[in-house]
Amino acid sequence: MGEQKRKGALFGLAMLPALASAQEVTLDSGDTAWMMVSTVLVLMMLVPGLALFYGGMVRAKNLLSVFTQCFAVAGVIGLLWVIYGYSLFSDTTGMKEGVVNLHSLIGGFQHFLLMDLRRESLTAAIPESVFATFQMTFALITPMIIAGAFAERMKFSAVVLFAALWFTFCYIPLAHMAWSGPGGLLWDWGILEFAGGTVVHINSGVAGLVACLVLGKRKGYPTTAMPPHNMGFALTGAALLWVGWFGFNVGSAVAASTNAGMAMLTTQIAACSGIVGWLAIEWWKSGKPSALGAASGALAGLVTITPACGFVGPGGALVMGFFTGIICFFAIAWLKRSLGYDDSLDAFGLHGVGGIVGSILTGVFASTSLGGFEDIDIASQVLIQAKSVLFTIVYCAIVTFVLLKTIGLVTRGLRVSEEVEQQGLDIGSHGERAYS
Repeated sequence: MGEQKRKGALFGLAMLPALASAQEVTLDSGDTAWMMVSTVLVLMMLVPGLALFYGGMVRAKNLLSVFTQCFAVAGVIGLLWVIYGYSLFSDTTGMKEGVVNLHSLIGGFQHFLLMDLRRESLTAAIPESVFATFQMTFALITPMIIAGAFAERMKFSAVVLFAALWFTFCYIPLAHMAWSGPGGLLWDWGILEFAGGTVVHINSGVAGLVACLVLGKRKGYPTTAMPPHNMGFALTGAALLWVGWFGFNVGSAVAASTNAGMAMLTTQIAACSGIVGWLAIEWWKSGKPSALGAASGALAGLVTITPACGFVGPGGALVMGFFTGIICFFAIAWLKRSLGYDDSLDAFGLHGVGGIVGSILTGVFASTSLGGFEDIDIASQVLIQAKSVLFTIVYCAIVTFVLLKTIGLVTRGLRVSEEVEQQGLDIGSHGERAYS
């Protein structure tokens, strides 16, 4: 595969700040403006996007708990990103292509507290300050995706502590392995990972599955009906996620370039085909297409195209979105019911399953023979993608399980009391009501 093409992805540029001055790179105001907009779009995906999407799907007594978790986790992770997160992610000291060592798994403390970041520091042709902020928004939203799996039953203290530790021991290492460039474990394997199929979606989806299994089912599940309390909120949140996804995916080109333009087109196509795929199977199976199904189909398409958007063409995006919409429908409507786990808001069904399908199919449709832009052997690349997916699943599952068990000891249990769960987390945990 072309090394230069792989560097078109956002996080393959993590090693460039140190090279920028040496290569006489100059600021590009157009690229910088686009990256500033992309950063705001990704932040919008968390608050208000994900907060509204999740908040609308929980019961009315738990709406504020979702918003509080989003704000609190964003605050804590944002500070940790400044203190050590950006450094552990982007520091490439000691990395060497083809050599597996500690630096292949995690960065160092060269950028501790961002002490070495100057106003004139550049990454590629944009300010390093913009690059660091954009990457921060990825780190903020990923732990909160997990919260959809354990919604309505986890202690606030446990949520915040888990998010901080999971960010440290799960998100940062996988991001470094996949995106930091030559010498990173997954990078050297040859993974195609444009904007977060493994690092964001599989990582958070698998963590959500482990979390809901460790915590157990909500009181009354599945015999008690627990429908979304405000579909308007949920659909508005999903729409904001769709719009924000262009910052997530297109911004990952780190330039207003032809690569970014194609990523924009494939992102939109996958979302549209995901809707059609989901509604088609839902209409056939249940006799009625639903509003939540339409929104879920769009998100399934967006999840699956995330690792692929800069590598595949329009045809590949259409096929990936359509079939992932169908697969995610069955993951939520059949697999969850068959296995009996309580993934409250389907974090695993959408992000985990969609990310797995998207990451593997990236190895198929990125090929130039199928309209993609990578000179690859499909069979070999699919094996690389599958190997990376399996590694992500195993690593994330083990780390998440250990963290949850440890946090449970520290907080004297992960779950709120039965009384608080019955009363609702808004009043029980925060002393507030969403509705008077």
